[in-house]
Amino acid sequence: MSDYRTPTSKVRGLGASGHGAGHWIAHRVSSVAMFLLAPVFVWMLAMSGAPEPAATREFLASPAGAIVTLLTLTAAFYHMRMGMQVVIEDYIHKAGMKFTLLIGNTLLTAGLWLATVFCLVKIAL
Repeated sequence: MSDYRTPTSKVRGLGASGHGAGHWIAHRVSSVAMFLLAPVFVWMLAMSGAPEPAATREFLASPAGAIVTLLTLTAAFYHMRMGMQVVIEDYIHKAGMKFTLLIGNTLLTAGLWLATVFCLVKIAL
C-alpha cells in the first residue's frame, strides 16, 4: 500500500486538513468536561426543587448554580461547534458554502453562549 503523504506532512504529523490532532484532542476534552459537569448540573438542579419557577430562579441566581450552569453550557456549546465544524468540513465541498456555514456555525454558538451569559447575569442581578 502506498503512502501519498508528502515528506513534510510526515515530519509534522499533520493530516490532510493541516491541523493534526489538536482538533480531535480539544473535542475529546470538551466531551470529558461535559461528562463530568452534566451530572453535577442535573443533580444540583434536581436538588434545588427545579420544577418550581421560584426554586429554579433561586438556583440560577446562586453563585454555585450560575457557575455550574455556565461551565456546563460553555462546554456543550464548544463541543457542538467543533462537531458541526467536522460535519461541514467533511460533507460540504463547495468552498463558498463551506465558508458560509463555518461562519454561521461560529456565530450561532457564540450567540447562544452570549444569550446564556446575559440570562444568567439578568437572573443573578
